[in-house]
Parts: sequence; structure tokens; C-alpha cells
Amino acid sequence: MNRFFTQFASRIASFSGSPTAFVVALGTVIVWGISGPLFGFSEVWQLVINTGTTIVTFLMIFLVQNSQNRDSAAMEAKLDELLRAVEKARGDFIGIEHLTENEIEEIRARLEKENGCAEGGKPPPHHAMSRLLSRR
Repeated sequence: MNRFFTQFASRIASFSGSPTAFVVALGTVIVWGISGPLFGFSEVWQLVINTGTTIVTFLMIFLVQNSQNRDSAAMEAKLDELLRAVEKARGDFIGIEHLTENEIEEIRARLEKENGCAEGGKPPPHHAMSRLLSRR
């Protein structure tokens, strides 16, 4: 069941971001709009599009979130492997995605300070990123 849902969610998430899906959705709205006079712009006519879009949106949230969760977990695993494999990398960063937002912000601020970044994340003028940005 889990594998089926994973494959299903991946395919639907991939399709939902395609031009074909957009054209299908746009076509549906156009057909609905054109059919308005036929149904006298009734409340039932309006309810059809409202109900349909609500149901699709509700279900898509779960499918897209599933795909995003898997993508994030895979990226975290790959980064953890890189941290483990690079000799000079600090292994204590492995798994920091499980910390609170405040704890991660503290780590980020400490790293910026170690790297010579000024308060607010702006690097000093001699910093390599500043040199790159000034070349634009």
C-alpha cells in the first residue's frame, strides 16, 4: 500500500505541474463559464465549480505534501552522506533538521559569525560573496 501511494502521489504531483494539467484545468473553467447561460447562472451551476475545485484542492494538498516530504528526506540523507564523507566536515550537523526553528537559527547565526559575516547575515567587504556580487 505504501509503495502504491508513493508512486501514485509522485505521478499525480508531477502531472499537476505540467502544461497539460494547466490546459485541462483551464479548459474545465472555460467550459463551465460558457455553460453559465445554459443553466441560467444558477446556484447549482456555481456550486458545481466550487465543489469540484474544493475537492481537487483538498486532495492535492496531501499528494503534493507527500512528494515534498519524500524529496526533503532524500535531500537530507544525501547531505548527511556528504557531511559524513567529507573529512573536514562537521558530523554534528547530521540530523539538525530535527531541531527547533530557534535552535537552527542559533546554529546559522553562529556559522555566519564564524565565517566573518556581520550582524544580519551581511558579509564584510573582503568576503568572497561580496566580491562576487560586486562583479555584476
